[in-house]
Amino acid sequence: MPAYWIAHVTVTNPEAYGQYASRATEAIAAHGGTFLARSGRYKQLEGKDRARNVVAVFPTFEAAIACYESAEYQHAMSFAKGAAERDLMVVEGV
Repeated sequence: MPAYWIAHVTVTNPEAYGQYASRATEAIAAHGGTFLARSGRYKQLEGKDRARNVVAVFPTFEAAIACYESAEYQHAMSFAKGAAERDLMVVEGV
């Protein structure tokens, strides 16, 4: 079954977050992930509004977790810390 990363982000430092995004893209691709949505048009219907919304699909739940825990992604995360407020979850598909 596929799994999805769902992220809701408020960027506070665009330059640093851009460094994160370029490195994270490489780490996600290395673990079989592809983007389904990335900062496109949206309408907040409920909950906390965050201007950047991202959905990535991975081949399995395990691959999604392995990507997050990988050295490459954690290195990318070092650029996001202090540059954004984020909520990120992994959801298994049906």
